[in-house]
Amino acid sequence: MKYIKPKVIAEIGCNHKGEFDIAIELLNLAKQCGADVAKFQKRNNKELLTEEQYNAPHPNMANSYGNTYGEHREFLEFSTEQHKALKEHCDSIGLEYSTSVWDTTSAREMITFNPGLLKVPSACNNHFEMLKVLRDEYAGEVHLSFGMTNQEEEKQIVEFFEETGQAKDRLVIYSCTSGYPVPFKDVCLLEISRLRDEYANRVKHVGFSGHHLGIAIDNAAYALGASWIERHFTKDRTWKGTDHSASLEPNGLRKLCRDLKATYEALDYKQEEILDIEKVQREKLKFKKA
Repeated sequence: MKYIKPKVIAEIGCNHKGEFDIAIELLNLAKQCGADVAKFQKRNNKELLTEEQYNAPHPNMANSYGNTYGEHREFLEFSTEQHKALKEHCDSIGLEYSTSVWDTTSAREMITFNPGLLKVPSACNNHFEMLKVLRDEYAGEVHLSFGMTNQEEEKQIVEFFEETGQAKDRLVIYSCTSGYPVPFKDVCLLEISRLRDEYANRVKHVGFSGHHLGIAIDNAAYALGASWIERHFTKDRTWKGTDHSASLEPNGLRKLCRDLKATYEALDYKQEEILDIEKVQREKLKFKKA
């Protein structure tokens, strides 16, 4: 397996709490920590939700920013112009901007300012009307998670992008278990190997979207062949909201980026049987026959 330099996505999502200034602060922190990409979310809530879902109470009112689930989602939503401004800020600090799109309207809105990559969350990877927009009306990379998705559905998604010959150049698929947080026994890292065995020659890259706690297993995901590592990111895991508890804080993200860089440098064969660093030690320590 040929390893490429890992790329880290800091998924801010809605961890900005609906405040643009916090979103900018999180972008700056993600850059300082060494992330390559920062990702948000974009939803048209009245398109995505039924009227009943929109008007229902949030399932955990302690985390809600409105009297109904719809109001909560609207409070956390940034406009297209705000997303464009976030991208401009990313460009100014050398960080790549991205966002997950959850519906057809959001997909069309986000492609108007040409981000380099857009993400399809696991919940929407069977939304083929939206996938068609991303496939046929957008030129950037499409990153797509396979959480809560069976293998037949995976096959249909990849084949959908292959219909126009775009999977190999534009599609990045992610091994993912959808849960917040996910216990280690349910992360199932060997799914990365399965996806590589089945699709490495058919898609651009295979990635890993982790919802577990800590950073102990992300290097293993990279070593198994996940060249993109995506983790939720927040400034404070105690903040109000549903995703903070399964997110990395700045110190965790910084260590993750550091460790992945070290693993990338270490994953190689010796260029010669005895390395230069070993030669002095060999002369000094190696047993010599009498």
